Amino acid sequence: MNFKQKAVMFLATGGFIGNTSFAPGTFGSILGLPLCFLLSKIDLPVAVLLTGIFIFFAVLVSQEAEKILGEKDPGAIVVDEIAGIVVTLIGLPFNLFFASTGFIVFRILDIFKPYPIRLPEKHFSGGAGIVLDDVAAGILSNLVLRVILFITQPG
Repeated sequence: MNFKQKAVMFLATGGFIGNTSFAPGTFGSILGLPLCFLLSKIDLPVAVLLTGIFIFFAVLVSQEAEKILGEKDPGAIVVDEIAGIVVTLIGLPFNLFFASTGFIVFRILDIFKPYPIRLPEKHFSGGAGIVLDDVAAGILSNLVLRVILFITQPG
């Protein structure tokens, strides 16, 4: 493996955390939480822009990693889970309740992929197919969290 391929694999696997044999997607999602915290500290339009750039980057890295590994949507790629948890928590208060609830809701939706989460995986191949189903799970998770926020807000 050359330097470029090693760099791609480092990024795609979240610093090789995706190479763990036990729950790589879960550990990838946990790895995304510090990024969520950082994004919560900046203005929402900038955070959304940076999230979009990260998703684009994740698609490119996943595409290359899939080629290197020679298999479709390999479990070692966790940059998609990082993108998904970022989408889950974008624009919401970053605290223990939302971070943990968002993590759990996102992992459930990402694992079971109810309709319409599976659609991007079926309609796109390569990096887009790898990442966009996690983004869809993140969007639905974000909506669930917003309903919880609405219901629990006083007044």
